[in-house]
Amino acid sequence: PRMDGLTFLRKLMKYHPMPVIVVSSLAAKGREMAVACLEAGAIDVVAKPNESYSIGDVAQQLAGLIRGAKHVRLPTAPTSRPAAVHQPRPARPLPSAASAALAETTHKVVALGASTGGTEALRVVLESLPKQSPGIIITQHMPEGFTASFAQRLNGLCEIDVKEAADGDWVVPGRALLAPGNRHLKLDRDGARYVVRVVDGPRVSRHKPSVDVLFESVARVAGKNALGAIMTGMGADGAAGMLSMHSAGAATIAQDEASCVVYGMPKEAVKLGGVQAVVPLIQIADHILAYGQGKFQAMSA
Repeated sequence: PRMDGLTFLRKLMKYHPMPVIVVSSLAAKGREMAVACLEAGAIDVVAKPNESYSIGDVAQQLAGLIRGAKHVRLPTAPTSRPAAVHQPRPARPLPSAASAALAETTHKVVALGASTGGTEALRVVLESLPKQSPGIIITQHMPEGFTASFAQRLNGLCEIDVKEAADGDWVVPGRALLAPGNRHLKLDRDGARYVVRVVDGPRVSRHKPSVDVLFESVARVAGKNALGAIMTGMGADGAAGMLSMHSAGAATIAQDEASCVVYGMPKEAVKLGGVQAVVPLIQIADHILAYGQGKFQAMSA
């Protein structure tokens, strides 16, 4: 009584923390509230059934999350932060023809994959990156409709531009592109430029968007010109794709167990042998910057 769900969640996480899964509508208010709940400590968000998600889809996803909740590592301190006014910044203009060298294939690409606990982990990483960072492409398991709100909030917090990816967007320094919910994100090449493709298709590794789909495309298109990082999440999505990236000569890192909400996806990637370095969450941004400066091998030694 006399408090909304977000206020209740903040009090719950402060005084009696437990794994919380948000089930939210795709209406604008529901999306914004769900993203705020993730910032306050909820481990995941599920969309209510609608034309995109059947009752069966939602039931299967919830069942998996509830079963996996026993593996969740909750922080001992409150995860919520003071409410901030997120003012979306206008994206910087795309490179002109005169500066097309910025988008040549000598350019480095960073691919990030995450699931449960990933919204907060991505914030930690992206907030730490300066405008001169390599271009970043991200798959975070999230339902359709929530990724745009999530990207918008990150864009208001970070020096780099963050946006929900649209088909044909350029991958350029100082920009992070987030896979839209219920669509796969792939890296492609348009002449001398890296671009992204947003495509429909079946679930891969039980997910859409799938980290495996992203990483496999990066291995194929960018090869040794990329760095992949697999972060907190349940299941094994991304493990096979990370091995493909490693085999193609890309640099590969995994978030360590101590800093993961769920040490599932990184653990499976390590088991497959596709990971060069296992690092705490707070060091992932440093490794991305080191890679952009050609110093990754020294850091992972």
